[in-house]
Amino acid sequence: MPVAFDATLWDEPITGIGLYTRELHRALVTTGLDVHRWGARKSGEAPRGEMSRTGWTLGELPYWLQARAPTLFHAVSNFNLPLLRTRGVPYVLTVHDLVPLLLPDTVSARFRWQFRLWLARSLQVAQQVICVSETARESVLQRFDVDPRKLHVVHHGVDHVDRVAPPDATTVKWLDALGLESPWVLYAGALDARKNVELVVRAVERLYDGGQKVTLVLAGQRWFGSGRIEKELLRVRERGIDVRPLGYLADPVFYALMKRAGVFVFPSRYEGFGLPPLEAMRLGVPTIISTEGSLPEVCGDGAWQVGPDDVGGLAQQLSSWLTRPDERAAWAARAGRRAAGFTWGEAARRTASLYADVR
Repeated sequence: MPVAFDATLWDEPITGIGLYTRELHRALVTTGLDVHRWGARKSGEAPRGEMSRTGWTLGELPYWLQARAPTLFHAVSNFNLPLLRTRGVPYVLTVHDLVPLLLPDTVSARFRWQFRLWLARSLQVAQQVICVSETARESVLQRFDVDPRKLHVVHHGVDHVDRVAPPDATTVKWLDALGLESPWVLYAGALDARKNVELVVRAVERLYDGGQKVTLVLAGQRWFGSGRIEKELLRVRERGIDVRPLGYLADPVFYALMKRAGVFVFPSRYEGFGLPPLEAMRLGVPTIISTEGSLPEVCGDGAWQVGPDDVGGLAQQLSSWLTRPDERAAWAARAGRRAAGFTWGEAARRTASLYADVR
């Protein structure tokens, strides 16, 4: 029988978990496993139609598991397992992060309670749990009563950036029309409070006050609690500082933009994994990360690390890199070497090994 794979985010706008869903599924299939997508709105072998993700998981999925009896069911979105076990169908769960519990002000109260209660139950009914970093694993162990022997670390891959289609002529013209004078600084990610975008904005402002004009480009959509950073962006732009929020960009546009960046900065206060800086590193962009969450674990010595409140330290490092192409070249090479160790093929191999243990 096939593996039933949680695809509830398959037909939705692609987020970090959505990308994990697609890339892990693709890589598992290439290993020879028969992996069926369940719960997508309209795609895959068992679409849910117009039913909500929660309604389908709690109301319909248990009946499907009983009727079709797959080898196992793998839920990939932090907590979305049925509340009860299904006889003869083991559960595997992927936990990406504990943001709603660690940074409660970054999500709504309703979602925070849903997350806490449903994750606690999912950890109990799952036979195996994949954590995307050691940081995520330790966060789970510190906050939930769960057998540590069933928690396993399996990192993301990042080689998906190698398969992104190159930008077409229209995209190239649009990027050229931005008039970005190299080298410039890029941040990519949602504009939510935990991403700590204020740090890089204030570092660029400090350089501006010292006579060094730096262009900062922001690629990412609005998110819960983004009002504060948007006010900050308005304030510095009114001062004449060149900060350009571009919003959400399709993959070919986004990765083409990232390749052009002189420096990539990701100052997040917490990540369960932290894919954007690893993507920048894979593309050979010198990268600066914060010392928080999983970022040091994932990026290692391939990225420069700065404290999440150290405006002066970030400003100093940006100034150095932006004025010294030799430093940028050296860190670009280090970034590429580090990122080469993260592949979706390895993630699939380790995930398939866990599947074999629960059959």
